[in-house]
Amino acid sequence: MRPGTGTGINANRFHVSCRLTPAPQSRCRSSHRAGKLVDMLTLRTLAVDDWPMWREARLAALADAPYAFTSRLSDWQDGGEAQWRARFEMPDSYNVVALMNSRPVGMASGLPRDDGAGELRSVWVSPEARGHGVGDRLVMAVHEWAARSGRSALKLAVIPGNEPAVALYQRHGFVVTDELGSLLPDGVTREQVMVKTLD
Repeated sequence: MRPGTGTGINANRFHVSCRLTPAPQSRCRSSHRAGKLVDMLTLRTLAVDDWPMWREARLAALADAPYAFTSRLSDWQDGGEAQWRARFEMPDSYNVVALMNSRPVGMASGLPRDDGAGELRSVWVSPEARGHGVGDRLVMAVHEWAARSGRSALKLAVIPGNEPAVALYQRHGFVVTDELGSLLPDGVTREQVMVKTLD
């Protein structure tokens, strides 16, 4: 599953401030420009036994924004525990969900690549959480993972025409490359590859 959005983020409406801690969770409070507080947002780094939470988020993502991913809901909705755990058993992988009121409202993954870069995948934010800076926090979390892991760059692939996703990634320093992405199910269109070099 590739980075999709379904983010619909309006960066001019909300300001997000977060306090990162050594614990696998970070709390972010989003506030409206006029001062109205919104729900407390928690980012939670998932371990293997957290696969049910990842399952909930991923199935919601595939149902909400099928246009943004190469995986289909039918490929995963009847998947057993082994299929879901496999994602977490990838060496050095990083999986994070955004929680509001203890419920998953966003997700993202970081996967190591053989070329020394990291790959940002599976980005999604639920409709009710859009506009709160959730997508920004998820991208930042995977960026921090890649930097900690000593990755040379962070790459992603996005479905052509998914402009909200492209805007989100560009806001975080990703640029479009000439690299050919994977072929989409239509047999003609290819994913658009973007990259951000890490210092």
